[in-house]
Amino acid sequence: MKQFLGSILIWSGIILLVLMWVPLLFVTRLFDRDSVRYRTGRMFRRLGLAITKLNPNWNIAIEGRTSLNVRNPYVIVSNHLSNADIPVISNLPWEMKWIAKKELFDLPLLGRMLKLAGDIPVNRKKGGNRAGVFKRCSFYLNRNMSVIFFPEGTRSKSGKLNRFASGAFDLAIREGVPVLPLVIDGTQQCLPKKSWRFEPDVYVKLKVLEPVDTRGLEISQAGELMERVRQCIAVELAEWRGVTPEEVMG
Repeated sequence: MKQFLGSILIWSGIILLVLMWVPLLFVTRLFDRDSVRYRTGRMFRRLGLAITKLNPNWNIAIEGRTSLNVRNPYVIVSNHLSNADIPVISNLPWEMKWIAKKELFDLPLLGRMLKLAGDIPVNRKKGGNRAGVFKRCSFYLNRNMSVIFFPEGTRSKSGKLNRFASGAFDLAIREGVPVLPLVIDGTQQCLPKKSWRFEPDVYVKLKVLEPVDTRGLEISQAGELMERVRQCIAVELAEWRGVTPEEVMG
């Protein structure tokens, strides 16, 4: 009962935050003349930050290369365990444009905020509209704005690291920008898939790994780059969980 009531209170707080943030985001966008909507994006990410602060059950530890130059472009990739990944990653102190499924952009309030922030919809029913997504990503990267992918494509049901799609790595090589891996764990307990209840006393880790240089790589090496980055993430997850990297990889 305590968990039930606590979850209702947290969701009520989240709804209030969203209702407050919509007009704030509109006003920010009105005065944001940056072609990549940096201030608007940062304002939207602060909603994610506020949600994590609202939830007393989330104990978040952030490690690694968090002091990067905010206007050096990266193709950022992260493993994906829960919807809670998004507000947790929003705790990082720099803006990045998110590649997210098109269905989210169709939601009344959230969709409007995603569009205002300049995030990028991907239509998974049409083969991912790869050319359109790459064009938008290229626009941002060429203006010193990072983009972020979940290369697994969806949340992991088992908590293991699923196979990656190569799109993010192909993009990084084409644009000549580094890949920046993120590793996240514990969010699968924060908000389990297909559940609305927040679990009590959850410990979340988020780590920014060292950037992986793509200079000198050919497009044909995208698969090799992908596996290298996946292995880096798997090694970190395995260390946290006290298992081997092979046990982490699905």
